[in-house]
Amino acid sequence: MTNQKERMLAGELYQADDPEIQADLEVAEKRAEAFNNSPVDTDARLTALAALVGEVGQGAYVRPPLRVDYGYRITLGPRTFVNCGAVMLDVAPITVGADVQIGPNVQLLTPTHPIDPQQRRDKWEAAQPITIGDNVWLGGGVIVCPGVSIGQNTVVGAGAVVTRDLPANVVAVGNPAKVIRQI
Repeated sequence: MTNQKERMLAGELYQADDPEIQADLEVAEKRAEAFNNSPVDTDARLTALAALVGEVGQGAYVRPPLRVDYGYRITLGPRTFVNCGAVMLDVAPITVGADVQIGPNVQLLTPTHPIDPQQRRDKWEAAQPITIGDNVWLGGGVIVCPGVSIGQNTVVGAGAVVTRDLPANVVAVGNPAKVIRQI
């Protein structure tokens, strides 16, 4: 049988309190602390960000604080801007395209939990990846739920909760987010 980390990386149910997984969380917390406390506009901040996330495209910029689960499952495309207070829970991969604008306090949440109460009590969980296409704008406070993909050029209004995929070239608002017009 595979270990819990292998199950997590494969997108299967896994037990979150596994020591190897907990060790990865601790490493990410330390790296996030280094990034979040780094001086403004310095090479030290870029170095700390590169140590925290899996891939940072050229010209990408993230304003602290940034909260992650593991960090190494996050890809930020070139010229992407992430405003302060972002939460990227990367149990599954989070892929953010090029030229994306992410407003303050946006949450990208990949973890899922079983409906069955005993499985939750036993610390089982899973995750589904999130994909944000090129040139997307996520307004302040947007929440993107597990397994969601957002097509290129789409705008998601502030405070929206994205529970299902959004196509390219639309404006979506509300809870749950609904398309209100084409771009």
